[in-house]
Amino acid sequence: MKNPALACRFAAGLLVAGTLSAPVFADSPAGGYDPQALFAPLSLPDAANAFRGGAGKQGPLFWQNRADYAIQAEIDPANHALRGEETITYTNHSPDALDVLWLQLDQNIYRRDSRAALGSPRPRAEATDGYQIDAVELDGKPVHFLVDDTRMRVDLPQALESGGKQLKLHVRYRYTVPGPWGGRTAVTPTKNGDIYEIAQWFPRMAVYDDLRGWDTLPYLGSEFYLEYGDIDYAVTVPWNYLVAGSGELTNPNEVLTATQRQRLAQAAQSDHTVLIRTPQEVTDPASRPKQSGTQTWRFHMAHTRDVAFAASPAFVWDAARINLPEGKHALAMSVYPVEAVGKDKWDRSTEYLKGAVEHFSAKWYPYPWPVAVNLAGHGAGMEYPGIVFDGIEDSGPMLFWISAHEIGHTWFPMIVGSNERRNAFMDEGFNTFIDIYASDAFNHGEYAPKRDSEYAPKGGNPVDEILPLLADAQAPTLMAPADSVGEKYRHPVSYFKGALGLVLLREQILGPERFDPAFRKYIATWAYHHPTPSDFFRFMSSETGEDLAWWWRGWYLNNWQLDMGVSGASYVDKDPAKGVTITFASKQKLVMPATLRIDFVDGSHRDVRVPVEIWRQSATPSLTLNTSARIKQLTLDPDHKLPDADRSNNSFVMP
Repeated sequence: MKNPALACRFAAGLLVAGTLSAPVFADSPAGGYDPQALFAPLSLPDAANAFRGGAGKQGPLFWQNRADYAIQAEIDPANHALRGEETITYTNHSPDALDVLWLQLDQNIYRRDSRAALGSPRPRAEATDGYQIDAVELDGKPVHFLVDDTRMRVDLPQALESGGKQLKLHVRYRYTVPGPWGGRTAVTPTKNGDIYEIAQWFPRMAVYDDLRGWDTLPYLGSEFYLEYGDIDYAVTVPWNYLVAGSGELTNPNEVLTATQRQRLAQAAQSDHTVLIRTPQEVTDPASRPKQSGTQTWRFHMAHTRDVAFAASPAFVWDAARINLPEGKHALAMSVYPVEAVGKDKWDRSTEYLKGAVEHFSAKWYPYPWPVAVNLAGHGAGMEYPGIVFDGIEDSGPMLFWISAHEIGHTWFPMIVGSNERRNAFMDEGFNTFIDIYASDAFNHGEYAPKRDSEYAPKGGNPVDEILPLLADAQAPTLMAPADSVGEKYRHPVSYFKGALGLVLLREQILGPERFDPAFRKYIATWAYHHPTPSDFFRFMSSETGEDLAWWWRGWYLNNWQLDMGVSGASYVDKDPAKGVTITFASKQKLVMPATLRIDFVDGSHRDVRVPVEIWRQSATPSLTLNTSARIKQLTLDPDHKLPDADRSNNSFVMP
């Protein structure tokens, strides 16, 4: 999510905001269709080369660096603090020798003097001191480092050579965990103790890639761009805490009771939710294997770009089996305080999580990790690999939608690792798109359609709700940098327009038969890699066998509107038996393939697909169809599937 308090709620429904903010990279044409402009050759932002080819795939010289982590951390409840140390094994697959390393220090966004804080129209009422870096060492020796806002530069005494050479960087650090106001990471009080939602909690390597070298955009609130690797982490907490985190718990015999281990084994074989710790057991010391001191929980997460965890004495815990393709399985788990218990509340969380993961896995790409966790906390509505943070108060359809949306981020951008700080639509838009079909699939459409939420009236048409955004001369395009898009535009553009663009591409331009296999192949091709918008555009055009340059130009690179209509019709030689010639007109810069419905006087009708190619040479093209009966009316887009700005000219009544 781009804004944790608001973005997570938007994830439950498709919406165009009623009030829109100041201009960012505005491009809203005054109108007038020009076929030479729409169908001109398209130069994409990133040129094809030996690293990224013309088919949208990795080229023969493609490379990607790797970051593996071994982390030890301890929660200090008395001071709401975390202390940690990490060893980063960094592998340089680039063709360049690297004399510096850049790390991301996301906790520094909470400093009063951070770029994000100073640039925000509403400064936070509270703040922290961010990361306190106690040591940075290479081979046991201190190395010089420089902290600049949310980044840290480490100066290497000797350059790290190319060709897969490695180094091990050791960092010791500490910070105060933000309170509930902290957004994506927080301490949230409940009646049985605090919930620690711990994310962006260790210094992480910035990405060095073939596009920009070190990509060191400061953390201003837009999300992440991270290297892949394996992460082993250990979390020390008081004896009465449970910890739920990304990846596999590797020491269950040390931190779980025999009863809890037996229940987990039962859950691993069950399609129904099994309670691992009941609400009644939350305050029972016997639900922990020891009754004093601390315990260390150990986790392993393979092939990931990040990990997060939650810790609390207040957790109810349940789980169920996830059924994956090819007979494989994973485990869906939920942890939540007793305040969230209820048959319409978090009692169904694991059911929702299981259903969403099974749908996404069967439809697009198998879930890659052993566990998926849903946490009830202060309501960040935030996603991390293998674990998502949702709200204690969530219930009913909202809980399903938010759970499905957040775990849907497993596919975008946790598996397909796009750069969220630059291209938000490849994160939120792609994920919102797959959410739509997950809502249709769950429990025979129990919560379908997805957009039936507090934000969108039941029965509303999303192609109409996008119209104010397309008509707004101040609106940014989908390609605008994420940090340059104001909050009032963020959801209409990145989420709604990004998702609707794929719905239109799938259902109106290509058809599911071409779109679905290509989209699945895109995910598999770019799994655990870093595609750009140009890679996606090229890939989908190549795989679907369709030159989509006009669509990328109109919907993504610009906010061009659509206003097609039927301007006239006449029978050939004035004889209905010889056919009909129909004239179309476009008053805006974008056109699309559309259905033309011919209603005959005898009460029958015929639908004809009008391809986009009729518009390649004229703004007022004509089409002659073989018909043999008298026509009552012609209607373009009769089922209201297209975002047509003015539908008053879509129908023509024959004289």
